[in-house]
Amino acid sequence: MVRVVVSSIVAAQADGRQRFDVEAETVGEALRALPVADLLLDERGEWSRNLWVYVDETDARERGGPACPLAGAHEIRIVAALSGG
Repeated sequence: MVRVVVSSIVAAQADGRQRFDVEAETVGEALRALPVADLLLDERGEWSRNLWVYVDETDARERGGPACPLAGAHEIRIVAALSGG
């Protein structure tokens, strides 16, 4: 079990809920298990360049992105950046 913590921007789309406990083997599986998965992942299962995902405080992109294994992980933190003009 891993805890997923989302930023307030994402939580606003999940009825204000910021923490979710999910069973998953990879970051991608964990994100797909969330009720806001459609906001986080594209049709290929990749996340937006404006989305930062950390596994126990390490950037998940450095550990394989969505394929990043979660064995022994405690927390996934999702931070959504705003962009545009």
